[in-house]
Amino acid sequence: MVRKASGTREKLVRAAEEVFAAQGVDGAQLRDITRLAGQANPSAVQYHFGSRAGLLDAVMAERQERTEAVLAAGLAARHLDDGAGTDQDGGSPDLLRELLGALIAAEASELATGPGRRCLCISAQLSHESGVRTRVPHPTLAGTRYWEVIGRIEECLAALPEPLRLERLDLALTLVGAALADRARQYLAGATPLTGERLFLADLVETTASLLRATVPAAGRTAP
Repeated sequence: MVRKASGTREKLVRAAEEVFAAQGVDGAQLRDITRLAGQANPSAVQYHFGSRAGLLDAVMAERQERTEAVLAAGLAARHLDDGAGTDQDGGSPDLLRELLGALIAAEASELATGPGRRCLCISAQLSHESGVRTRVPHPTLAGTRYWEVIGRIEECLAALPEPLRLERLDLALTLVGAALADRARQYLAGATPLTGERLFLADLVETTASLLRATVPAAGRTAP
C-alpha cells in the first residue's frame, strides 16, 4: 500500500496536484509548488521526495491507490475478478467491453473530486510512460489490478499482430486518458459538458472498444 502523505508532505502533494495540472508536468515550477504549500524552505521537495520526479510519482501513486480500490470493486461486481470471464479464444467482444467498462469506471471515479480531476489532467500527460508498448510497467503500475486488466484486454486482441496490438492498446489508453482529462478540465472550469456523465462514459467504452477491434488494414497484413 502507498504510504499516506501527512503534514508537510501532504501539503506538497496537494500543491503539486494543482501546479502540475495548471502548468503541465514539464512546465511546472517547484518554487510555485513550495510557495502554494506554504513552505519557506525552497528545498522542501528535494527533502521530502528526493526530486521533482519523486514528487510526481507520489502524486500519481496516491491517485493509483484510489482507483485501484474502485477497480477491484468493479471487477468483482462484473464477476471479472481473479481472471473470471476469460475467453480462451481471446475473442469475446463482451469480455472486452466489460474489462474496458471496469477500467474506465475506475478512472472516471476521479471526476468526483477536485484533486481527482486535477490528477486526471496530470496523468493524461503521462499516458505513454505506462510501459504498455514494452510490457514493462511504470513503477507506480507494477503489480496493480490496473496493469492486470491491461494484460487481460490484450488477451482479447490475440487475433491482431503483436506490434499492432500493443500500439493500439497504448493509443486506446491515451484516448481514455485524454477524454477523461478533457471532462475534468470542464468540471474544474465550471463548464457544462455536451453530454451527461453516464452517456459520456458508455460512449467512451464503445469508442475505445471499436478502436481496438478495428479491422487490420491490408498493409498491416503484409508489412511490419
